[in-house]
Amino acid sequence: MSLKAQIQEDMKAAMRGGDKSRLATIRLIMAAIKQREVDERIELDDAQVTAVLDKMVKQRRESIEQYQSAGREELAAKEQQEIEVIQDYLPEPLTEAEISQLIDDAIAASGASSIKDMGKVMGQLKPKLQGRADMGAVSGQVKAKLGD
Repeated sequence: MSLKAQIQEDMKAAMRGGDKSRLATIRLIMAAIKQREVDERIELDDAQVTAVLDKMVKQRRESIEQYQSAGREELAAKEQQEIEVIQDYLPEPLTEAEISQLIDDAIAASGASSIKDMGKVMGQLKPKLQGRADMGAVSGQVKAKLGD
């Protein structure tokens, strides 16, 4: 079953079960997927759906920071609940050690020697890490390793 089909099935289950908060978040997910499909006139595959979900989590993390700095804990809590539902559809997150090893492997495979080669390294890492790691943090780690 594709990831998109799984999300649709879970939406039906949430409707039947009366889980309003989960249903609302799943509807947001479906709307984001549909929007991208309409914009690009394509049917999204699992990798593209994962990219949409990853972007949604990133947006919510940024919103949480803004809400917390503004003292709006109830809104931050709502965003956190949405992240938890979205993460149900993302692959298992990688550990710091696994991420570090993948970065080292990508640097070795691309022959990167300086910060100028960062694009090559990130190009290799993105498909492996999409939805499994915070790409902003990974980018920082790559810079640190290439900057030495």
